[in-house]
Amino acid sequence: MVALGHILLSLPALVSAWSPTDSYAPGIVDCPAYLNDSSYSTDNQLGFIRAATNISSKEVEWMSSRDNITNENLRWFLELANMTDFDTGSYLDQLSTLSKSNTSVNANPRIALAFSGGGYRAMINAAGQISGLDNRTDGALDHGLPILQSASYVAGLSGGSWFLSTLAFNNWTSVQEIVDNAGKDDAIWDLDHSIISPGGINIFKTGYYWYDINEDLDAKKEAGFNISLTDPWGRGLSYQFFPGLKDKGASMTFSSLRDFPVFKKPHNAISFGRTYVIGKNSTIFEFNPFEMGSWDPSLYSFTDLKYVGTNTKKGFPSNGSCIAGFDNAGFVFGTSSTLFNQILLQLNTTGLSGTIYNLIESFLENLSDDEDDIAEWRPNPFYDSPWGDSDNLKNNKSLYLVDGGEDGQNIPLYPLIQPERKVDVIFAYDNSMDTNYSWPDGYSLVQSYERQFGSESNGTAFPYVPDTGTFLKENLTAKPTFFGCYSDNLTSLMDSVGADYTPPLIVYTANRPFTYNSNTSTYKMSYETDQMLAMIENGFAVSTRKNLTLDDEWRACVGCAILQRSRERLGLSMGTQCKKCFDKYCWDGTVSNSSDYLPDSFTNDGEYVSNSTEDESSSTASSDQAPESTSAPSSRSKGGAGNVMPQSVGTILSIFITLLCII
Repeated sequence: MVALGHILLSLPALVSAWSPTDSYAPGIVDCPAYLNDSSYSTDNQLGFIRAATNISSKEVEWMSSRDNITNENLRWFLELANMTDFDTGSYLDQLSTLSKSNTSVNANPRIALAFSGGGYRAMINAAGQISGLDNRTDGALDHGLPILQSASYVAGLSGGSWFLSTLAFNNWTSVQEIVDNAGKDDAIWDLDHSIISPGGINIFKTGYYWYDINEDLDAKKEAGFNISLTDPWGRGLSYQFFPGLKDKGASMTFSSLRDFPVFKKPHNAISFGRTYVIGKNSTIFEFNPFEMGSWDPSLYSFTDLKYVGTNTKKGFPSNGSCIAGFDNAGFVFGTSSTLFNQILLQLNTTGLSGTIYNLIESFLENLSDDEDDIAEWRPNPFYDSPWGDSDNLKNNKSLYLVDGGEDGQNIPLYPLIQPERKVDVIFAYDNSMDTNYSWPDGYSLVQSYERQFGSESNGTAFPYVPDTGTFLKENLTAKPTFFGCYSDNLTSLMDSVGADYTPPLIVYTANRPFTYNSNTSTYKMSYETDQMLAMIENGFAVSTRKNLTLDDEWRACVGCAILQRSRERLGLSMGTQCKKCFDKYCWDGTVSNSSDYLPDSFTNDGEYVSNSTEDESSSTASSDQAPESTSAPSSRSKGGAGNVMPQSVGTILSIFITLLCII
């Protein structure tokens, strides 16, 4: 990993891959030569657009290289895990030989990580959680769970995408590096003051900040592109995430990540989103450095992200010219712009007054009054696409995107369960604000489970999960819980949704106050450095089972989860140690009929303590069987990310951003 100080040495060489105007404004570029290639005009490919029949050829190429790296890192981790009744080295050799002898089969275990949304709370908690998985973190080798270097994909939604974007676009820096430099000048994540008044009492600093942002937006408008509230929101976030860059990321595009030296030796992933009907049938978009698009039947296509500012029809430039620079990195991860509405309500608490106050208020209110408080992607890169069954998506000149957590799926799992990615296990970290006390209750998993039965599932299976009342009453949020442990128990579910593959095993871990009360509001816009560091420390404890003190075999149990699907594919039996782990961590099918369970405190082990138990009866189904009900209990508050979808907003296209870089 390269520290922030080093990334500046490599960035000048990448300028040609950034915005062609060297500013926030998109600009004209030469069209790629591949548009003249006959292979880009077929039944499955038209110019920039392709049908969603598989992952892109570039991702396939990247994954083949990444597998070599993850396999070696996984070998190291499994040795560290001390799996007592299993020769992991010989087993991985067997898998490697099988993959090489049959290139159409990927026998190697693939790991994915997913981090929920929830504003700065989610960003900071997730930073701590991933630090516990990163072998570069102080103490991770002795007290952590260093599997990050073995992962093929990492996904983040809303606040989860902010932390992931920060790491990736700072040349995949480590959270340890950020912690070591916290409080210094130009430190990453200087959150002492709100994004709306970063100068605090220094009104001149705040004034210059807003002047520069306004200049950036004017440049985009003068280039002929609309702006929305997401533009200043994304620019403001970029100031916090990329303080070491002279232009604070104004010219940095999301697709430029593919040209980062650290990306050339492959790695990982992110997510967030927006659609017309809030619910299980919302279209889920995903972004990666190569493409944006959706697997859903409503769109069922992907397009080259670098050229999304180009006016196209049926995938080809409509006027013969191409545009680059529209996919500004801040604009992409700032698409969760509904949070910015709350800033309008906070102006009176900023201490600003006079000309600066009036300027900001007028600017933000004008955008909101014009219903520009959502991300507008115009021109629509899928305009007149031959694929997908939604005329709303294909016939409109614009795509409108908002926070993917708005449909309740606050953990970005859907892109990771696509069979084309061949993921074996997903480690899902939930920092949602679900209950009245702002802790997770499993609602995101419930929504992802229920989505597979809707029209947009496209035969994509998701393991059985219980209702949110059971999550709370059975303390499934108190410790990591495995879902989909045994593929034999998923066959009827797969048949019911038309899936021809086994979904990944899900290792679910919820936010807990082991060392700090980390359940802050989604709308909290400033954090003192000490508070941020305390939340990061707590996040480390959350992902490591309290620094391995709650279970000294936790690493071995994680190893069992990682290898389970590949072992099942080979028809190998489970050893004693793994059986013990699965008995401890797999959901056993119990469903608690608890109508009013509102836990309000915790034991030192993270379990709930509560006297709010009007109905505590429970029943037990066989492991991995469907629960009777998956409805949310009365303890649920304002939504997975803590956000409320404006009733006037039509669509929800959710976004997954695959950051493929190297660690």
